[in-house]
Amino acid sequence: MDVRHAHVDSPVGPLLVVADGDALAGLYFQGYRYTPPPSAWGRRTDISADAVLAQARSELDEYFAGKRQMFDVPAVTSGDEFQEQVWAQLRRIPYGVRITYGDIAAGLGGKELSQSVGQAVGRNPVSIVIPCHRVVGAGGKLTGFGGGLERKQLLLDLEEPPESRAARLF
Repeated sequence: MDVRHAHVDSPVGPLLVVADGDALAGLYFQGYRYTPPPSAWGRRTDISADAVLAQARSELDEYFAGKRQMFDVPAVTSGDEFQEQVWAQLRRIPYGVRITYGDIAAGLGGKELSQSVGQAVGRNPVSIVIPCHRVVGAGGKLTGFGGGLERKQLLLDLEEPPESRAARLF
């Protein structure tokens, strides 16, 4: 394993990006409760000298500029079987679309899994690239985002289709 990390400035604050081999293995908001300890980040590296981290930074810059809707940087996760199923569902949520925890739970076997889905979504190690911010509570309520609800709202606003934005009164 060749684990290394760098920090990226963004409109949602500093982001810790962690690569493992040829893939992005972590993207964490400052203050995210499930950020692994620094000993798991690997060596600090110059982002411009690392192909994976440089690609992640470039794609994040494009995303925040409204010029990218899908990420191409390879991302790898290492959760338990249920977490991996949930994270696979997150990867399928299109840009600008919001779904509920219950929707994911129903697709995985039943609405009674909603709380477990919420826990798995909250432990997503590759935020933004694996779009956990697109998952909302019943009725569209903003709930449970490891990066904070303000960041979640900012990401959702960034992805809001222009016609929806134009239809809002405020």
